[in-house]
Amino acid sequence: MNFKKKSLETIYREKMVDYKRFAFSLICASVFFYLGVLISSHGKGLNPDYLMMGATILFISLSGVFFYLSAKYKSLLSQSEKTDV
Repeated sequence: MNFKKKSLETIYREKMVDYKRFAFSLICASVFFYLGVLISSHGKGLNPDYLMMGATILFISLSGVFFYLSAKYKSLLSQSEKTDV
């Protein structure tokens, strides 16, 4: 069987980039939710505003987690590059 093996550095680099992309995507989505709260029509009740603010807070929190994971894999990548040299 011919399996393609990836080195540990490429795995760390791919995870770092993926987590950063997830974080930026969540920030972009949270901006749209926040704009929905700011540009609200007077005909709707308060429940959609609370839901959109909750989604904004949730998405920003999750993006913070993904930025943390990206930084963690970046430090692991730099440590593995230091040991290889």
